[in-house]
Amino acid sequence: MPAGLLRALIIVAMIATGCANQSSSLPLKPLGDISLPGDNSRFDYASLDAQRGLLYVAHLGASEVVEIDVNAGRVVRTIPNVSQAHGVLVVGTLGRVFVTATGTNQVVALDENTGAEIGRAPTGAYPDGLAYDPRRNAIWTTNETAGTETVVDAATLQPRGTVDLGGEVGNVSYDSTGDRMLVAVQGRNDMAVVDPAAMTVQRRVELAGCDHPHGLTVDSANGLAFVACDQNAILATVDETTWRAVGTNRVGDDPDVLAYDATARRLYVAAESGTVTVLDFRDSALVPIGSGHLADGAHVVAVDPNTHRSYYPVPEGANGHPALLVRAATG
Repeated sequence: MPAGLLRALIIVAMIATGCANQSSSLPLKPLGDISLPGDNSRFDYASLDAQRGLLYVAHLGASEVVEIDVNAGRVVRTIPNVSQAHGVLVVGTLGRVFVTATGTNQVVALDENTGAEIGRAPTGAYPDGLAYDPRRNAIWTTNETAGTETVVDAATLQPRGTVDLGGEVGNVSYDSTGDRMLVAVQGRNDMAVVDPAAMTVQRRVELAGCDHPHGLTVDSANGLAFVACDQNAILATVDETTWRAVGTNRVGDDPDVLAYDATARRLYVAAESGTVTVLDFRDSALVPIGSGHLADGAHVVAVDPNTHRSYYPVPEGANGHPALLVRAATG
């Protein structure tokens, strides 16, 4: 074998080994990727209707929403004309998908069965994440730069009110056990606890050591909130009984989207750096079980609580085209 060819093969092998080692610590098994339509621009949030096996992904750069049948492994449809589609939330009980259109400062409602647009409602500046309050049938949108929450009726899209958080906001989540909205307020480095009926801030939770809280999800059964601090790569765990941060964990640089598998008690943290961190809730604390670089642009994750599979839309898959990475939980 020519020396040049031998050197080339050694280099390829070293690269392959390095890539494998980079993600080998992740408790994830590849199940085959799903090709996505469109260009290589940014994807943002994803939301799964686990009962129907339909995943909705906001393709922000293409101003569209991609609907994927994860059971069949195929794209169902692409829904256009959602300017800078950012947050996305499917509410299966309503048969609706809600999307924040950052380009037009609106929340858009789509028919889950047909993909047809049902209506739109104005929000504040730069709408981002979404949450659903089932007791009041209300949709909450975080208006990042406005520092507010816009609340609209999920059926009519009529305005219910606006909540001022006093600083730039990150994500919002509904705690069904406590019947409250929790909001990461990145402009104040705290978490706001909001009464959804009165639409007023009940308390502020200081997040010591957390720089710029953005990602947020809730474990309602255990009375915990998980907050990702994107400026210093810290995950804070807040006890909703004492309203204190009871633990912190290191995660990948610039953490963004969180997904919690409540049945497996497993938390996924996807970061802008492409690093995914997986933690299990054991003995009243989060225990890291793996972290590694999954793929460039893998800052979004959705998890199926029935199959325990996780999904990561990325601008470039193995063939250079957009793809949805599908992973099974291991460990």
